Amino acid sequence: MRNYALIVLVAAIVTYLACRIVYPLAMKHGWHPPVRERDVHSTPKPRLGGVAMYLGFMVAIVVASQIEQFHLVFGQPERVWAIVGATTLIMVIGVLDDFVDLDWMTKLGGQMISAVILAWQGVAITSLPIGGLTVGSPLMSLAFTVLAVVLVMNAVNFIDGLDGLVAGIALIANGVFLLYSYFLSAFAGQTGRFTMAALISAIIIGMCLGFLPINWNPAKMFMGDGGALQLGLLMATSAVAVTGEVDPMTIKSEQFLPAFLPIVIPFAVLIVPLLDLTMAVVRRMSAGKSPFSADRKHLHHRLLDMGHTQLRAVLIFYAWTAVVSGGALLAFVLEDAWIALVFVTVGFIICTAFTVAPISRRKARELRAQKTPTLLDESDDPLDSQGEAQADTIRRALPRYAAKRQARQTSSTSDTPSEAETA
Repeated sequence: MRNYALIVLVAAIVTYLACRIVYPLAMKHGWHPPVRERDVHSTPKPRLGGVAMYLGFMVAIVVASQIEQFHLVFGQPERVWAIVGATTLIMVIGVLDDFVDLDWMTKLGGQMISAVILAWQGVAITSLPIGGLTVGSPLMSLAFTVLAVVLVMNAVNFIDGLDGLVAGIALIANGVFLLYSYFLSAFAGQTGRFTMAALISAIIIGMCLGFLPINWNPAKMFMGDGGALQLGLLMATSAVAVTGEVDPMTIKSEQFLPAFLPIVIPFAVLIVPLLDLTMAVVRRMSAGKSPFSADRKHLHHRLLDMGHTQLRAVLIFYAWTAVVSGGALLAFVLEDAWIALVFVTVGFIICTAFTVAPISRRKARELRAQKTPTLLDESDDPLDSQGEAQADTIRRALPRYAAKRQARQTSSTSDTPSEAETA
């Protein structure tokens, strides 16, 4: 595990130092797009974090190639070159989109080409570890791979809307996936612990660790599409690579549940972005819009509208990701599945409580507001949405309001001196 720790450290240091160079250059030369209507920040900020992350990725790949334990990974140089080429292409497309706002067809075309490059050189879905199931043909393998890679890229890119959100989720998800990939080889009867999937996960962890300090709330710089699409591509590549590193015939029939987890875990670690992507596509297509059209109805926007701060919304996303992905990993590592079930159940309850907390607090304030006959501040009163005049009419009709108003008038009359007393 020390070699993976070294790769994480290298990627983190290079990414961080690159951020410290890219950020002042971007601010000096005005390399930042204007604030969009759906953005949650109010001042223009550079979106070139993806460039710094790419440098961290490249240096980490070079360093890993010089470590003897990774000789099996680099024993197939065409796969490594395919990953480097696809990552370079998608980073360039993402950076261009951050500056000139490419149309969705161009971006989708670039994403598909990147996925084809991976599949063409052998980084493809070749088997599913369920009862020895293999993908039927090279064409089917290509189709599955392109679909999976494009899906994950867009899912990760869709949630990039809050300071530190994508980097933190990717850090947690790939931390879990690194452990999973590391233990998977032993489960499948293999002796090598150094795999392409684990190496890519380690590099992603380092990239995110190096980028988070400058992206933490309040962020100085964003990763932009160049960073989000790049992370999505690498995360998808890591998951796809797993299918080629486990021989499905080594999985015994009585190990059905553990064998099923190689499919579950990649989805589990990406549960938050995949959920947001699904909701966005359904929402936009139901409205007759392109699934790639922008709006302000993503999950992170909804948390903000509920009353969460940016930081609290990000931490909630972190928690959900940790619970789901951690539960899937526990189910794989531990023999007693009930431990994983208890972990997920308790985690869901806690996460749900924190997620809906603003709604509970708001409902309590609204209830107090409705029971108050006179309001100096009606901002918490649900009746104010019906219009101030109508809301006042409704409140005045309340018996409690009428009684207290009469009491105030009586008190006011008794306190006013009469004409005789004045004379």
